[in-house]
Formats: sequence, structure tokens, C-alpha cells
Amino acid sequence: MTLLVTGGAGFIGSNFVLDWLRQSDEKIINLDALTYAGNLENLASLQGDARHVFVQGDVCDRALIDKLLAEHRPRAIVHFAAESHVDRSISGPGAFMRTNIEGTYTLLEAARAYWNPLPEADKAAFRFHHVSTDEVYGSLAKDDPAFAETKTYEPNSPYSASKAASDHLVRAWHHTYGLPVLTTNCSNNYGPYHFPEKLIPLMIVNALAGKALPVYGDGQQIRDWLYVTDHASAIRAVLAGGKPGEVYNVGGWNEKANIDIVKTVCALLDELRPDPAGPYARLITYVTDRPGHDRRYAIDARKIERELGWRPAETFDTGIRKTVQWYLDHPDWVQHVQSGSYRDWVSKQYGA
Repeated sequence: MTLLVTGGAGFIGSNFVLDWLRQSDEKIINLDALTYAGNLENLASLQGDARHVFVQGDVCDRALIDKLLAEHRPRAIVHFAAESHVDRSISGPGAFMRTNIEGTYTLLEAARAYWNPLPEADKAAFRFHHVSTDEVYGSLAKDDPAFAETKTYEPNSPYSASKAASDHLVRAWHHTYGLPVLTTNCSNNYGPYHFPEKLIPLMIVNALAGKALPVYGDGQQIRDWLYVTDHASAIRAVLAGGKPGEVYNVGGWNEKANIDIVKTVCALLDELRPDPAGPYARLITYVTDRPGHDRRYAIDARKIERELGWRPAETFDTGIRKTVQWYLDHPDWVQHVQSGSYRDWVSKQYGA
């Protein structure tokens, strides 16, 4: 029994791989292009583990994917590989169109060609699990109900538009060709191995370096927050019991304003690593809001609980403490991912 995982050296993908192999001996073939956010250090604990086979490659490479499917005969594909940072999609949307749309199309076609001639029992058991985002649903007003799986798609950024397109492709390949697909749309993830361009790791890393903590606009943008190992457990539940063709929203039941997230991180750092210069909140700096910034996301995760019995194990209080402590305990990892190109990008995005 084997899984093919795409994007398994990135933040969510690597956490899924590590979580899976903590609980199962089923082999994982891990395909990742190792772009700036893919990092084999995330998987260092698996070095020499025969259950984990890493392949550097691109999800747009049809010949490579065909070869992996023919050689390893996986029972499922779990598709994480994606460009995922909204800010980067605004300044450079082309990479998002290629990876998120063309890559998903390539993977679907390879999966269909592999799945069609399988013996009937294997064909019925096969799954293509597409990992997506709540951002495809657009933005909510403060009093709007949370996103349900039936919410109309209203993507507002090049990133969310590219993920919406990939979701539609996955749906179409099920309804047209019968490919047994599953889609999960998750809220904002946080936890270990998170590349420090997203809000929580950026705040931790900048605070420890005594740098400004850039907060867009008034900081009142609201997101639902999901601890990354809870996301991994949700994917396991959907892969095991989800109905082909169905969509499952995965959320943490933790709606928080961005400024409150930043202040929570500062308070934890004040407790765990006090700065002689004073409270970390002194570093909070409001910067010009990004174009088209969605005001609120919120996930209604009742369907996955009702049908599959899944709920997150972490509260935000427990998850954020674990996250801050992980970054304090892994300064070498942080140093290694902060390449010159990354520092240049942060300077350009938020100001020196």
C-alpha cells in the first residue's frame, strides 16, 4: 500500500507526511519541486526510512508522474503542491497559474490514465485527494454566516482564483470521467515548519530579531486558524471515509483578528523569551494594506464532524503556544530558510 503525495516538503505537506508515518507503515512517495518554500530539512527525521521515498520534480511534468504511478502503484494521490502566498500572487501571478492550474490538470490526467485500467476492486478503492483553501469562497462581512461547502465561489486574489480553478477541474474530472476525487477546503494553517512569510512565523522571527512587526491596514482582518497536525488528521479522516465527489471544509473553530494574533505572539514571547529592550508589542508597525485584502474568512466545519466524526484536537491557545515554542527551539531551521532572496522579498513587500 502506497500514497503519492505532491508538495510533501512544504509546510502542510511535510507535516502530513510526518504525521502519517508516525501512525502508519504505508509507504509515501513524496514529489516536490523544492521551490523556495519546499525544504528537505522538514523531513530530516525520515532520513534512511524506507517508508519515505523523496522525488524532486514538478507536478507539470507528465512523464515523471506517469513513471511514478506505473512504478509505485499508489492507492491514492494526496495533492498539496501549490503556490500559496497571496502577496506573491499579486506581484507574480504567472507561477500560480502554472502550478495551481496546469499542475492540477496534469496530475488529474495522469491519475485518470492510471486509474482507468485498474482492476475493479483497485479502481473502486482509489482516491484523488485535492487539498484546497477557504479563500476560494471570497470575503465575509462581520455578521455573515461561515463558509459552508455550498457557498458560491468568489475568489478575490490571483492565488484564490487559481485554487478555485483547480477545484473546478477536480470536480469536473469526477463528474465527466468518474475519477473518485475528494476535496478539502481548509482555513489558515499554523504550526512547525511554516515558512516565515506568512503572518505567525513572520511575527515570531521578526520579533526575535528585534525587527518591525508589519500589520496590514488596521489589523482587523479576521481568519479562522487551524493547527497543522489537526489538518493532517482531517485529511486522514476524509481519505478513509469521505464520499467520492464530495467537498469537506476543515476549520479550527478559531476566528481571530490579525492584530489579536500578533499581540498573542508578542505576549507568549514576553513570557518564553523576554527581550531586555521591552515588550515585543512595541515593534508592531501598521503598513499599507495589500490590494483586494479579504476582510473575513470563517469555516463551517460541521459537515466533516457530522459525517466523519472529525474535530480539531488543538484550541488556538494550545496550538499557538506549541508553535511559538517550536520556533524558539529550532533557530537553525529558521536561519537556514532565511536566504538572501527571501530577505530581499520581505524588504520589498513590507518596506525596509
